Amino acid sequence: MHKGQHLLIDCRGVPRHLCLNDQRLLETLARAATACGSTVVSQIRYRFGSESPPGCTAIVMLDESHCSAHTYADLGLIAMDIFTCGKTNPHEVWALIQEELGIEDACVSEVKRFESVPEPIL
Repeated sequence: MHKGQHLLIDCRGVPRHLCLNDQRLLETLARAATACGSTVVSQIRYRFGSESPPGCTAIVMLDESHCSAHTYADLGLIAMDIFTCGKTNPHEVWALIQEELGIEDACVSEVKRFESVPEPIL
């Protein structure tokens, strides 16, 4: 028994224009999570300014946890997290994101959060 599944996804070879498109990333994360049964409760995106290397971050907070993307445009990299609790399958969320964004080179690691959950204290 565990309390959630957390996918850590390293994407390589991502086109620069996609790594800089914070709006598209945010919309894709939200759309994929919703399609898989999650409830989006908040969204935020940020495109890095002149003090940081080019890239952006997009975060979708879910009732079931979160999805996020952090990009490194000069390197063609996106670091994604998909963490879900309950019935939402993060692998299904990832499959929709990967298909919509056309990501071909990705390494996915899975962590089961709170693998051993104690009985509730009453």
